[in-house]
This record gives sequence, structure tokens and C-alpha cells, in this order.
Amino acid sequence: MNSLYNVIIRPIISERSYDLMEQGKYTFEVAKDAPKQEIRQAVEKLFNVHVVKVNTMNVRGKEKRVRYQSGMTRSWKKAVVTLAEGEQIEIFATQQTPAEQ
Repeated sequence: MNSLYNVIIRPIISERSYDLMEQGKYTFEVAKDAPKQEIRQAVEKLFNVHVVKVNTMNVRGKEKRVRYQSGMTRSWKKAVVTLAEGEQIEIFATQQTPAEQ
């Protein structure tokens, strides 16, 4: 088993991932060779939450061009983790400004 910090590389911050957070789903970039069970254990231990479901997908690199040079962006693996009802990860929790309170 890899270290917990080698399994979960970084959280994915995008409009879609913020929409999924309202449903209790959090998105992470994970190690390419990490199976779902290992991702589940890493999230549960790192954030002290209960994971209900883990969905993974391999994101292919896109072809990009800079002037005359053509190349590819890197390929990576994404995991969408569904937490138990009523739980959330505090790192992603939205902060209210004084004007909103």
C-alpha cells in the first residue's frame, strides 16, 4: 500500500466540482495505480469521514500547440468520492463573508 499522501495528490477545484459538493461528492486527483479501495481508505483516514462510494476515471491528455511545437498535456486519474449523509470535508467548506451573515 502506498502512503496516504501518495494516493491523494490534490483536490480538483472547478465549477463542476463545487456543484457536486452540494451533493456530498468531492473530486480528487489520485495516483494512476491506486485502486478504489485504497482511495477510500486514504480519504477516510486523512479527512476523518465515512466514504460511501468511489468513482474513478482516467483523464486522457489533450494535444496542445505552442507556436510551432506540438505536444500533449499529461494524462491523470480522477476520483469522485461520495461521503455519508451529513458529512463534509472542512478544507472545501465555503466560508461566509461578514456581509452574507
